[in-house]
Amino acid sequence: MTRRTVRIAMNGVTGRMGYRQHLVRSVLALREQGGLDLGNGDVLWPEPVLVGRREHALRALAERHGLDHWTTDLDAVLADDTVDIYFDAQVTSARAEALTKAIAAGKHVYTEKPTAADLAGALELARLAEAAGIRHGVVQDKLFLPGLLKLKRLIDGGFFGEILSVRGEFGYWVFEGDWQDAQRPSWNYRAEDGGGIVVDMFPHWEYVLHELFGRVTSVSAHVTTHIPRRWDEQGKPYEATADDAAYGVFELEGGAVAQINSSWAVRVHRDELVEFQVDGTHGSAVAGLRGCRVQHRSTTPKPVWNPDIPATESFREQWQEVPDNAEFDNGFKAQWELFLRHVVLGEPYHWDLLAGARGVQLAELGLRSAAEGRRLAVPEVSL
Repeated sequence: MTRRTVRIAMNGVTGRMGYRQHLVRSVLALREQGGLDLGNGDVLWPEPVLVGRREHALRALAERHGLDHWTTDLDAVLADDTVDIYFDAQVTSARAEALTKAIAAGKHVYTEKPTAADLAGALELARLAEAAGIRHGVVQDKLFLPGLLKLKRLIDGGFFGEILSVRGEFGYWVFEGDWQDAQRPSWNYRAEDGGGIVVDMFPHWEYVLHELFGRVTSVSAHVTTHIPRRWDEQGKPYEATADDAAYGVFELEGGAVAQINSSWAVRVHRDELVEFQVDGTHGSAVAGLRGCRVQHRSTTPKPVWNPDIPATESFREQWQEVPDNAEFDNGFKAQWELFLRHVVLGEPYHWDLLAGARGVQLAELGLRSAAEGRRLAVPEVSL
């Protein structure tokens, strides 16, 4: 068995998501299992090169995990011919410029989303990547969650009949930062730094809806900033200029309607931090991060509205849990494996920069819909 090394410049790994999900639970996890088995007698060995602005943080990460390569010089690492892939998990405002440099340097690129600040920038990245002939991918991790994989299994098996509607609830209470530390970085709440729940979450909703139920054809959104004053990492108060809640209605190709609420100012009264209820003519399902419950038409009870007496049945107990029937790996790691196989073996991979542009488009139109107070069509994007 031959070990093939692929060197990956990983920019933004000092951040929460870049560190925990991409470095530790994906790339380092692949190394811990002995590399990625390519199935042809070869094993792919990922060699991360940590990239960032804070030298002390990079050095500490490298020492913690026994890594030899890190740098604060992005241009130097992109000029290094031994580096094969550039990965970006920086703040949104810095992403497009770095991706453009990486594409120009001939690196394959894999990136968090949103890929750019607006649709024009996102499409330009996709055009540049296609012209350069490189492999490119965008993280669409929620497609690989156990709950949504079970939901897709139900869809593919025809469980729902005709799908009528999708209802999504996402969010939790993010502490303001004064008397308890916030669970998210302060830049998320400053529009000037690329923050806001619409630009963060609407790209997720686009690919979830697109992949599972059909292309989004229109959007109507209301966005707001429920908590206008927060405290940053140094304990200093600041004005929140970005939206922290969004309430969206999305029409889908084929006629189904999706309604998704996203909020960082909601206390959780559900089983998981995100849940999708799908209702169809033959059955319904509620899927979260890991679990999925169903109710078939043949077992649907017959509720009767009578507010004068207490409820006599437990509605939650009338749903059946969908079995795992498989082992589910970390969703970020699973997509990393697919992208690496795409780069090295040329296997199909359609979560590319054009797919990422669709997410940017939906966020852009969602904000515009809210500002103008009207429903907007979502045109198909192309290069």
